[in-house]
Amino acid sequence: MDPSCTSESIYNLIPSDLKEPPQNPRYTSLFRASIKDDMKKIKTAMKTMGPAKVEVPSPKDFLKKHSKEKPLPPKKKFNRCSPKKPAVPLRTDHPVMGIQSGKNFINTNAADVIMGVAKKPKPIYVDKRTGDKHDLETSGLFPKYINKKDYGITPEYICKRNEDVKRAQEEYDNYIQENLKKAAMKRLSDEEREAVLQGLKKNWEEVHKEFQSLSVFIDSIPKKIRKQKLEKEMKQLEHDISIIEKHKIIYIANK
Repeated sequence: MDPSCTSESIYNLIPSDLKEPPQNPRYTSLFRASIKDDMKKIKTAMKTMGPAKVEVPSPKDFLKKHSKEKPLPPKKKFNRCSPKKPAVPLRTDHPVMGIQSGKNFINTNAADVIMGVAKKPKPIYVDKRTGDKHDLETSGLFPKYINKKDYGITPEYICKRNEDVKRAQEEYDNYIQENLKKAAMKRLSDEEREAVLQGLKKNWEEVHKEFQSLSVFIDSIPKKIRKQKLEKEMKQLEHDISIIEKHKIIYIANK
């Protein structure tokens, strides 16, 4: 390649004095410094990313020997002139002798035995041929509880509870009676209740007789409907009969 051609490059055609236009300065907020200060005040050590920035211990504060041992109390000066314990009696020392009492211990002990109450033997029982003895009171063989004065008597708290239950039942019955009177309910007499019960049983017998007269093979839709209807009537009558037999007192609404 000819070296003269290298000076005729396209980059040589761009004027060398061309400069880029200056850029506008980036916008800076007026409150930037105050916001930084507020963030430093609010932020704690645990809110930063990574470990908290704490002061690194100095290498001069290393653990020294016996530094964790408890300090001993201060020394006390020994005083040889402090008072000592009483001396041991000598061999030549004798106790005080000759002290006598006018009390007759033999007569006193005899009088205490004669006038005293004899001690009762403790009740025991033997349950083996080897002679093992056990306490009789805690064995359950001794009639301890039936000899009490209040044995077989109903406790007071149970009597009080029964009275409270009876009173509550009476109040409930009175409340029901008042509500029934307000609702204009009429109570069926025993004769009317018996008549209704006999009528229901008679109806059940008639329906049952009609049910028994059905054909054995139910091969059509009308026969199936008829059978279902009779079964439903019998079930309803049985339900009504059981309710009337269960409740002796029945109320009905007056029309």
